[in-house]
Parts: sequence; structure tokens; C-alpha cells
Amino acid sequence: MRPIVSEVVLDASAFMALLNSEPGGEMVAEAIPEAAISAVNFSEVVAKLAESRGADEEAIRRVLQDFPFDIVPFDAEQAYEAGFLRPATRNLGLSLGDRACVGLARRSGAPVLTADHRWSRLSVGVDVTVIR
Repeated sequence: MRPIVSEVVLDASAFMALLNSEPGGEMVAEAIPEAAISAVNFSEVVAKLAESRGADEEAIRRVLQDFPFDIVPFDAEQAYEAGFLRPATRNLGLSLGDRACVGLARRSGAPVLTADHRWSRLSVGVDVTVIR
């Protein structure tokens, strides 16, 4: 896996807060230049935009193309990391996308920004900042 040089890892919920001008979005905006996001979480954002706004592919690509964060591919090592997190996160109901984000944060040593309050109860060696 290539080295991840980011100060923070974004959960899809945090990035959506920025895109939707929701509370906490300003914190995400400040972090964007030094942020990374898993390709899994980025896909979640694309899906939400396609579903909720009914935007076509070209419009969604235009909205997302200029954000200066690193989209980290979900490779075999990340798949292992997300899978191994299942037992420790099952009680909180974390999805594959959630575990992809947390796993990326563990591998990179960076904290996570999320809008999901459940994550504040995680005990897997990752610093979590809930944005609202």
C-alpha cells in the first residue's frame, strides 16, 4: 500500500455535511486540504448525490472534481483491516463503509471526522471527532 500522508480521514457523513451546508460542514471545509477519504466512502457520497439530488453523472463529477483531498483506493490490505474491525464494531452497527473509513484512519494514524455520534464510543485505536 502506498503511504497515506493526510492529517485527517473523512467519513462520508462529514463530507455530506459540507456539501449540504449542514452544521459541522465548516470544520470539514477547513480540513479538506489535508484530508483523505476511502474510495468506499467517496462512492457513498456519489450515491447520495445521485439519489437525493437526482443529478446526472456529469453534474456530480463537476461538483466533486475540485476537492483537493486524497481518494485512497480500497485495496486488499484495507479490505483485511475493515474485515478485522467487524468484531470490535459490530455492537455499534458499523457498516462496511464505516469500517473502511475507520480502517483507513488506523492504517494512516490520522483522526476521523464524522457526523455519526456512535463513533465516539469506538475503542479501536482511532481518534474520532464528531463534527456536530
